[in-house]
Amino acid sequence: MKHIEIRFGSNIETRPTDDKSFEEMFQSVNPMFCLSQRVWKPQMDIFETREEIIIQAEIAGVEKEDIIIEVSTKAVKVSGTRKCSQLESTATYRLAEIQFGKFERVLYLPSIIDVEKTRADFSNGFLEIILGKLYNKGDKRNLAIDFC
Repeated sequence: MKHIEIRFGSNIETRPTDDKSFEEMFQSVNPMFCLSQRVWKPQMDIFETREEIIIQAEIAGVEKEDIIIEVSTKAVKVSGTRKCSQLESTATYRLAEIQFGKFERVLYLPSIIDVEKTRADFSNGFLEIILGKLYNKGDKRNLAIDFC
């Protein structure tokens, strides 16, 4: 079974944001443009518990081996590719909203994480990344306080 690739490092690099090309502006209008190198951004949620930060990404149609996760103590980058389906040459498309090609999201984390406590799961088109928080001994968030 192929595992999701997780890379660890100190810096997360993002692609420069260039002006959109003609093809990119009209990709959702005409599916013939799905072969362009447009980068799309999947929908994601990020939330935290006392011990973990959880990131969920909706990336249906992406193969597990086409997902790359890069983790630093301050950010997570999720990237990969959703391959374009074969276009039917005789079909007339009336609507084409599904985005194909490369995707990339960089999420800056609300807490410093322990890269040793990182795991990911991919099931039914949803990627879930669980990141353990790193606490200093003097960090008050790590203390349990009961009120009467």
